[in-house]
Amino acid sequence: MVLREVVFPPGRQALYERNRYSPAIKSNGLLFVSGQVGSRSDGSPEPDLAAQTHLAFENLNAVLGAAGCTFENVIDVTAFVVDPEQNVETIWNIFPNYWGSAPYPTLTVVGVTWPSGFQFEIKVIARLPDGSEWGEVK
Repeated sequence: MVLREVVFPPGRQALYERNRYSPAIKSNGLLFVSGQVGSRSDGSPEPDLAAQTHLAFENLNAVLGAAGCTFENVIDVTAFVVDPEQNVETIWNIFPNYWGSAPYPTLTVVGVTWPSGFQFEIKVIARLPDGSEWGEVK
């Protein structure tokens, strides 16, 4: 039965296996990407908020790329921000570096108190490039 295909970015599979979740799932022509944070290769947070946000987008782009996508394929974004009143401007100034051109994806920003020690997390849903429908369970 065809249900879903797990997508792993290069070099980070052990991190996802240790934390027991999939970085992304291909299913029915869509890519569902788990929340990506500004973690270093060992999983620790990048301490500077701007650097952490850039790294979260780089980690997101690695997952998208492993699925054959770019940010241009993204249709929906959810961002989680600790202390949004203080931090959203710093984060928002970084978005244009990765966002691409209009039309932009939908966006929901949620203020949170503690996403595992990180100040910013981003999760997306993307449309897979033409020809990619269902993935197989691996």
